[in-house]
Amino acid sequence: MTTTNRIPTSHAGSLPRTDALLAANDARQDAAAGQLTLDSPAGFQPLLESAVVDLVQRQADAGITLPGDGEYGKAMSSAVDYGAWWSYSFQRLSGLELLPGGPFDGEPVLSSPGNVRLTTFPDRRDWTLFAEAYGDPKSGISVGDRAPSFPTATGPVRYTGHEAIASDIAHLKTGLAAAGVEQGFITSLSPGSASRIGNTFYATEEEFIWATADALREEYRAVIDAGLILQIDDPSIAENWDQINPAPTVEDYLAFTRIRVEALNHALRGLPEEQIRFHLCWGSWHGPHTTDLEFRYLIDTMLEINAGSYSFEGANARHEHEWRIWEDVTLPEGKTIVPGVIGHATNVVEHPELVADRIERFAGVVGRENVIASTDCGLGGRIHPQIAWAKLDSLVAGANLATERLWKTSTLITS
Repeated sequence: MTTTNRIPTSHAGSLPRTDALLAANDARQDAAAGQLTLDSPAGFQPLLESAVVDLVQRQADAGITLPGDGEYGKAMSSAVDYGAWWSYSFQRLSGLELLPGGPFDGEPVLSSPGNVRLTTFPDRRDWTLFAEAYGDPKSGISVGDRAPSFPTATGPVRYTGHEAIASDIAHLKTGLAAAGVEQGFITSLSPGSASRIGNTFYATEEEFIWATADALREEYRAVIDAGLILQIDDPSIAENWDQINPAPTVEDYLAFTRIRVEALNHALRGLPEEQIRFHLCWGSWHGPHTTDLEFRYLIDTMLEINAGSYSFEGANARHEHEWRIWEDVTLPEGKTIVPGVIGHATNVVEHPELVADRIERFAGVVGRENVIASTDCGLGGRIHPQIAWAKLDSLVAGANLATERLWKTSTLITS
C-alpha cells in the first residue's frame, strides 16, 4: 500500500474493549475449557458485532484510514492476561490441552553454543536483571501470579477456527460498510508465535512449528479471500532473544529464527503480498527492556518475509533511535513501512508535533509515499481507554501535520 497525497494512519491491532464486551468475555472464560460455542454465552455474537461496528465508526471518525476490528473477536479478560497469543492458539487449533505449568514452570533450559533453546518465562533475561522491580507489587510492572494451566500440544495440530475467523471477517466488513471505509485489517498469529506453548506430541520444535504453519494457513487464506489486509503478529522473531539464557551469538540466534521465517513464508505462499502486513514486536509489557536485540540485526530477516508492508516499534524509548538504520537499508520496491510513532508502554500522550517529526524522519529515508503512521503495538488492555483514544487522536493530528509539510514543502526532517 503506497500513497501519493497523504500519510495514511493505522494501528497495531488491539484496541480497548467496552465494559460489556469484557464482561461477556469473562463469562466465556468461566465456561468449561474447550466447550465454548461461537455464541456462548447466548447473545455474544450480536454484542460482538455491535461493538465492532461502533469501533470501526469511531476509528473512522478519529481519522484512522486503515482501521481494524480491535481484535474484539479474540479472547480478552478484564483480569491480567499473560498472553493473548496462547489463548488464541487454544481457541483456534485442535490437538491442545490445558495442562499445569507449561512454559511458566519447570527448570530453566539453558542454551549452549550452537544449541539455542528457549528458557522458561521467569528466567528471561530482563526479568532476571530487574527481578526486584518485577517482583515488587508497588512497582507498577509486577508480573504477579503465573497462569495455573497452559495450552500444550498433546495431539496433531489442526485449524478449527473456521467459524471464529468467519465471524471476525463478517463483523469487520459490516463495520467497514457502515462507516463507508474501503479497507480494514485483521490480525493473526505467526506459526512461530502460535507454537510458543507446551509440546508433548511432536518429536521436535521444528516439526511443531511446521504443523502450526499448515494449520494457520487456513486462517490467512480466509482473510485474504475476504479482500481484507492480513496482519501477521510475530513476537517470536525479536522477543525470543530475551527468552534465551545465556544470550546466544547473533549468528546462532538468526539461525534459530530462520525456521520461523521459513515456516511463515510457507504458510503465506502464493498469497498476494499487497494484502499482507507483518508486525515485528519486542514484547508488550511496561517493564524495562535492556536486553532487546537491536533492529539492525533483524531487519534483513524481517524483509525476507513475504509481506507488502512491515510494522515495527519506532516510538518505544528503547528503539526510537533505530529509524537511522533505514539510511543504510534499502526498502524493496513496492514495499511499505508502518512504523510505530505512538507508544503503548507509556501513559504520556505524544504531542502531534513529535508524531509529525517521527513520521518525517522515516519519510526522509524511505520516501513519503512508503510510510503508514501507526502505533508500536496494541493499545487494548495496556493503557486506559481514554488515554488510548487520545493517543490515536494525536497520531492522526501528527500525520496531518506531516502530510502538510511533506506535500507542500521540500524540507524533510532527517535528524
